[in-house]
Amino acid sequence: MAYSEKVMDHFANPRNVGEIVDASGVGEVGNPKCGDIMRMYIKVDGDTISDVKFKTFGCGAAIATSSMATELIKGKKIEDALKLTNKAVMEALDGLPAVKIHCSVLAEQAIKAAVSDYYKKMGVDPLPIVGEIPECEACEV
Repeated sequence: MAYSEKVMDHFANPRNVGEIVDASGVGEVGNPKCGDIMRMYIKVDGDTISDVKFKTFGCGAAIATSSMATELIKGKKIEDALKLTNKAVMEALDGLPAVKIHCSVLAEQAIKAAVSDYYKKMGVDPLPIVGEIPECEACEV
């Protein structure tokens, strides 16, 4: 299984690792059964994600996709962050092996879960904005 240089860089030197104590929203996705759990923290100012951090328990691809996803949404408007797809995360990393695609799906879902939590804290129903966040198919092992 070959990883791109970008995947290896984001695994060895992950960006935005940690947590935000006063986070506007926190989302956790994954399952201990598959071995990948991602927790994403966002800080929202106005309608912009001013800061984002993550903590991921999992393989190198899970760490790399978490890192890249945070880089792709930091400084973006919430509506733009919600448009981030797992495919965009994979493309930004110059691809992932087929058996690791679920890691990019988890990264997308972690962002949506954090935004969903943010809206709940604001007293807004997140479902019409964020949509359903399905369980990871790879985690249903």
